[in-house]
Amino acid sequence: MIILILSGIIPSVIAGAIVVRSYTNRAVSLRTSNVQNQCEILSDTLESEDYVHHPDNNLINNELTFLSNIYNGRILIVDSNYNVVRDTYDLDAGKTSVSREVVSCMEGNGASSLYDADNLFIEIIMPIQRADGNIDGVLVASVSTNEINQTVSLMEKQALLIILLISIVVLVVGYFMAGILMKPFRRVTKAIEDITDGYAENAISVPDYTETQQITDAFNTMLSRVRNVDNSRNDFVSNVSHELKTPMTSMKILADSLVGQENIPVEMYQEFMADIVHEIDRENRIIGDLLDMVRMDRKAGGLSLAMVDVGGVLEQIIRRLTPIADQKGISLMLELNTKIEANIDELKLETAFQNLIENGIKYNIEGGWVRVDLRKDKNSFLVSISDSGPGIPEDQHDHIFERFYRVDKSHSSAIEGTGLGLYICQQAVLQHRGSISIYSRVGEGTTFAVRIPLNCEEE
Repeated sequence: MIILILSGIIPSVIAGAIVVRSYTNRAVSLRTSNVQNQCEILSDTLESEDYVHHPDNNLINNELTFLSNIYNGRILIVDSNYNVVRDTYDLDAGKTSVSREVVSCMEGNGASSLYDADNLFIEIIMPIQRADGNIDGVLVASVSTNEINQTVSLMEKQALLIILLISIVVLVVGYFMAGILMKPFRRVTKAIEDITDGYAENAISVPDYTETQQITDAFNTMLSRVRNVDNSRNDFVSNVSHELKTPMTSMKILADSLVGQENIPVEMYQEFMADIVHEIDRENRIIGDLLDMVRMDRKAGGLSLAMVDVGGVLEQIIRRLTPIADQKGISLMLELNTKIEANIDELKLETAFQNLIENGIKYNIEGGWVRVDLRKDKNSFLVSISDSGPGIPEDQHDHIFERFYRVDKSHSSAIEGTGLGLYICQQAVLQHRGSISIYSRVGEGTTFAVRIPLNCEEE
């Protein structure tokens, strides 16, 4: 509102000041020009009548008095000795006038004029010059500009009145316009408050202005992401609760069975204990995923960099996962073209690569394969992990790296997992300033390509 008022008042003030200044300059210029013309005519008359040497010429004296009355001014006639021979105010007659302007004119520098804005008068200095070029004296005419000043004062008052009227109009119009213009923004605010209070579930839309449309689009996008994260978190809590509760329930049942029986055969005791150990391992995997996620989310932790043999890390992972792959009939293949050393955080990238290879084993077909390929270019190394699994639909490629997201939710109870593995992988890669990409089609398997700089400190 204030900006709207100022935008109407400031230009008006500037325009008013310009108009008044232009009028003042123009009026003074016209008055000066008119007086100069009269002084030129009067100077010629004074010379032709030799008035400087005969100042008792009544006709000319009457004319001088008449002109001074018309212009509300004063006329002085100064001879070549700088003596005032005529003063229409009868104040300085017989005195000496040696002002700078009179001396300059007497020395042959021609006529001059000046405007004294403080004292409100125009002064014209005109030489009384003979035909041979000699100067007999100087005509000094002082003309009042009170009329111009009065007109300027009147214009300033009118301009002030106009500015006041404009301010009132702008204020009134601005008030109503602000109410009209702010209505869509109020609707946006009300819709957001309703959503915040839980009264509305649908997306908001206020297409009145481009700005409100942009605001609502951005808010709807943010709201959609928040709801997706919230839904994913709810799914995660449900999955983790189930995953954590199931091993505990199994262990309790097995332990109760051991406690409730006497003289249990050693074979049965060992079988029950092996099942308990399996459930404990399963619990540890879930807790490990949660701890990995927390560790990856910590920005201040940074990287613990060291020169590492990347091929050796991959070989260790393959050795650890081979028994699990053998149980499902999955073939693990590792292709190392050359020895590659990189300045990396071994623990974090080992966790990332192990999760990717484990996923290749877990989400695969019976008798399938997982191939790990390591290559190097000028400034980075590339690890490709391909499998013969069922593939991932393209519409889910943008979501698989989100926390708590699981591609095949219908089989979540059959396949253990919390939906954190790929998120942990991505965070580890990004912390190394690398990139991870997915290439997959349904029925054609999946390939994850990870590119990491050879020296993260230089990147």
